[in-house]
Amino acid sequence: MKFSTLLFALYNILKIASYTNTAFKKHIGKVNVRILIKTEDGQRARMFIFNKGKLSSLAGDQKKFDVALVFQDAETGFKVLSSKKKDASFNAAASGKLKVLGMSVYAQWFEDGIKLVM
Repeated sequence: MKFSTLLFALYNILKIASYTNTAFKKHIGKVNVRILIKTEDGQRARMFIFNKGKLSSLAGDQKKFDVALVFQDAETGFKVLSSKKKDASFNAAASGKLKVLGMSVYAQWFEDGIKLVM
């Protein structure tokens, strides 16, 4: 439950930033990308859709994405996404608790965008 709430809160934070944060608006202004964050079992998931400056989101496991960040379980996802450590996602991937499916360049782009907001 905490993982799903965190994903929903992240969407709301990014949505507000898409209107108020100049650097973030510029960052998302030219891309059209779908980023899925989910658990391995697909029980908890949220898609972040960036469409040339506009942001929307869909709850649930989606099949059409550009990149998917797949966490081993909800607890791991929550710990990694809420961590203040810069290398939390790297360490999770190195230990097999996080898999990146699709175009990994978009995962880095997404992380860079979050850094502009947080």
